[in-house]
Amino acid sequence: MHPPVFLQTLLFITILSVPVLLPAGTVNRVADFSEANLAGWEEKSFEGNSQYGFVDAKTAGINSNDLKNGQQILRASTQGQASGLFKEVNIDLTKTPYLNWSWQVQNLFKNNNERSKEGDDYPARIYVVVSGGVFFWNTKAINYVWSSNQPVGSEWPNAYTGNAKMLAVRSGEKQLGQWITERRNVRKDLKNFFGKDIKKIDAIAVMVDGDNTGQSATAYFGNIFFSD
Repeated sequence: MHPPVFLQTLLFITILSVPVLLPAGTVNRVADFSEANLAGWEEKSFEGNSQYGFVDAKTAGINSNDLKNGQQILRASTQGQASGLFKEVNIDLTKTPYLNWSWQVQNLFKNNNERSKEGDDYPARIYVVVSGGVFFWNTKAINYVWSSNQPVGSEWPNAYTGNAKMLAVRSGEKQLGQWITERRNVRKDLKNFFGKDIKKIDAIAVMVDGDNTGQSATAYFGNIFFSD
């Protein structure tokens, strides 16, 4: 997958966005997947189309105390395609710096070097994007990924652009098939990666892609929100 193209697409949207002011302590919901709701989300294709659609968690065989009976989740799969779902947001990280999400990965990619262009595929990832305004080359992104082979906590530049950073939140087979809830301090992560106190997020994206390896993968995503 080619991040510079994706970042420029997100940039075009976010330049036109209007900031949303939230009371302190307010949870900012950006994805109501449990309601089978994709309002405000758009798909961007890079190489064919990954498959995105809603399924009942129980029907999908996912068991977790965090999932209600009949709850919908987003199923994302690829058979060698690459497309992502993205949404413009206006997140004030001084008020809600924590990104919260849940996910499950069913399988990994084999023998791919995720630090190379030929191996730049992930069974699941969530982007957060900071617009560079009219200076698109200043657009920055963090990819929170479920890595096939990099150690948990490892960080590296994306193979296509130094402005997109990769962070392995989960890795390998240890927790495959488990419903996992995550919480990341995005403001802190941005400062660690870029050395600046960035206070606003302009877009978010979810993706599963297999275009570089030609392999298949399936993942599931729950609701996504920012909190204090």
